[in-house]
Amino acid sequence: MAGTAMIPLVLDVDGSVGPMAGELRLPLGDWQEAIRFGASLGRYQQFRRHVQAQLPAQHGTAWMGSGDFHHLSWLLIQHCIARQGYTAARPLRVVVLDNHPDNMRFPWGVHCGSWVRRIAMHPAVSHVHVAGITSPDIGVGHAWENYLGPLRAGKLSYWSCGVDTGWARRLGLSPAFRSFPNIDALADALSATLARERQSSYLSIDKDVFAADVVTTNWDQGQMREAQALGIIAALGGQLVGSDITGDVSSWRYATWWKRWLSAGDGQDTVINVQALAQAQAGQHALNQRLMAALAAATLTPKASAVRP
Repeated sequence: MAGTAMIPLVLDVDGSVGPMAGELRLPLGDWQEAIRFGASLGRYQQFRRHVQAQLPAQHGTAWMGSGDFHHLSWLLIQHCIARQGYTAARPLRVVVLDNHPDNMRFPWGVHCGSWVRRIAMHPAVSHVHVAGITSPDIGVGHAWENYLGPLRAGKLSYWSCGVDTGWARRLGLSPAFRSFPNIDALADALSATLARERQSSYLSIDKDVFAADVVTTNWDQGQMREAQALGIIAALGGQLVGSDITGDVSSWRYATWWKRWLSAGDGQDTVINVQALAQAQAGQHALNQRLMAALAAATLTPKASAVRP
């Protein structure tokens, strides 16, 4: 049932993703300024309709380019739910490997750090696990910025290390927070949980979850090693029905003032010199090939409609 030959999908908004064997590449560069980092809900829905009109009935792992586009996972997971008929009675689990919670307040629509709430509260999603967080985004200094609804509802869990999350206990949110002394313990616990609690699952990887010596991204990075990510993928073997990857590197100067302001506030550098960009993209491409092979081996074929324990 594993080892599906479904073709990789590249949502080519920023030109950062290298060629994939047998790929379907959608040229979306005209949307870069409008969609990158964030967008109003109206503009995002326009983009969603444009993309969905071109999506095949089945595809393999989707690549979305820079981590500035992680909110495109929202439309891809919605498409997976609709295409494969997931419901509250037959739900989908979502696992996100990310250095950030992507569950932060954003009042102007949706952006790369706010999309998780929308998926977590979807009635056909049983739970979202965001794992690999070392960012202070879930620390006490940023606690107010996190959407608390999905945490309170038992629909979202944060898996972190090296972040003081004691504030969650005071708000009665302890069950939603899994804190670990190091990334080894986190990866082992997550792998064990996923292998034990078998369920149809979607995996989204933002490569800023990796340590900086594994791969270079244009966001602050976590501590995960490649072998740990591959172990988590293997734990999802025979359960995985869809996946996407973001966190490639591209250079862009925003024309929109609020995007320049907010991205600078996040410490993000999106203007990269040519030599550094080429070197970073070469490392990214090599990692993409290895991740693609692991995901293909773990993914169910389209005919496998349910996970059997």
